[in-house]
Amino acid sequence: MKVLIVGSGGREHALAWAIAASPLCDALYCAPGNAGIAAVATCVAIGAEEVDRLVDFAREKRIDLVVVGPEAPLVLGLVDRLEAAGIAAFGPSAAAAELEGSKGYMKDLCARHGVPTAAYGRFRDPEAARAFVRAKGAPIVVKTDGLAAGKGVTVARTVEEALAAIDDAMVDGRFGEAGSEVVVEAFLSGEEVSFFALVDGSTALALASAQDHKAVGDGDTGPNTGGMGAYSPAPLLTPALQQQVMETIIAPTVRGMAAEGRPFKGVLFAGLMIDTVDGVATPQLLEFNVRFGDPECQALMLRLKSDLLPVLLAAAQGRLATQSLAWRDEAALCVVMAARGYPGDYAKNTVIAGLDAAAAVEGVTLFHAATRREGEAVLSTGGRVLGVSARAPSVAEAQRRAYAAIDRISWPEGFCRRDIGWRAVAREQGAV
Repeated sequence: MKVLIVGSGGREHALAWAIAASPLCDALYCAPGNAGIAAVATCVAIGAEEVDRLVDFAREKRIDLVVVGPEAPLVLGLVDRLEAAGIAAFGPSAAAAELEGSKGYMKDLCARHGVPTAAYGRFRDPEAARAFVRAKGAPIVVKTDGLAAGKGVTVARTVEEALAAIDDAMVDGRFGEAGSEVVVEAFLSGEEVSFFALVDGSTALALASAQDHKAVGDGDTGPNTGGMGAYSPAPLLTPALQQQVMETIIAPTVRGMAAEGRPFKGVLFAGLMIDTVDGVATPQLLEFNVRFGDPECQALMLRLKSDLLPVLLAAAQGRLATQSLAWRDEAALCVVMAARGYPGDYAKNTVIAGLDAAAAVEGVTLFHAATRREGEAVLSTGGRVLGVSARAPSVAEAQRRAYAAIDRISWPEGFCRRDIGWRAVAREQGAV
């Protein structure tokens, strides 16, 4: 098979790493890719949102399967265009991608089909949104309706903070058109978990759980980011609880999308809040994403024992009912190294050294998220730059290996959280 991966981040590097290992893969391309992806695929200088050029390239190279990594090209209808050209594509149609492209649509769908999620309101008028916040009080959550690169969510601890978030999005236009409508929803307490399932329009196949770390600083402090690290599996999501998630959240969503003429194909990423009261854990949906998480994908790919490629093709072709997946019992953990200043302003094109030494640590795999090569040097090109990942018999050991690798990397302009996996480590040590 000839495969094209669309995207340039750590998620796409992890997918390329897994697909390149498939005996079915004869040629692997990535558009636009990065310095790390270039080691396992041919990088093509086409942007992830250049839909026309991507379709033309897939036609020219007679690509057998296109795997779309980021959400933006999905919302733009890349999969629709590819399928119209007779090219198999893994990912949802533009209509189905509204599950992530519009948080308001997602909440309304949940309400129509009985998917457990927080109470909410949708607003295009800032004053109406402010009145809703004043009536409900805090803590409360304000979300931009559209895509905002993971930065459009404010968990407001005070009414004033929520009002400022509304003004930021709707009045000051910080997020452009994405913030012209906001969703304001009740604050859910508990512990967040990420859960993934492959879907072919009617059948859903569970992948695995992970736990992301959104806050920029140790101890879950500071502003939210696109993700500073993740590990898999998440011990909180027991097999029984996973089955409950499949039955109460994934299955009704898949049925609902099909019934409404928007059958979902691709990976359904459920961000969950697990609230445990009197020993009973109850999962509620925070949001859906319509692609693999980043950095969760890095941890999932390290644990996946099965060949990924035939399963992605089966999802694209409506044949998931014939597929199954095997997972390694080991844990995997990914620590994101980011440019200092992220998620605010940061410097680009700074030199990163010591990558070969870091990759030599037992069990460690380096996934590039925002890098380029200049001669022999590797330079940073974005905010989240590397995903230093490790697999080991326990989360604690995977954590130790990942940070041992990080300590071999020389990048004064970079930083990372030093506590990725802390909840799971505490559970392993009996502290939770």
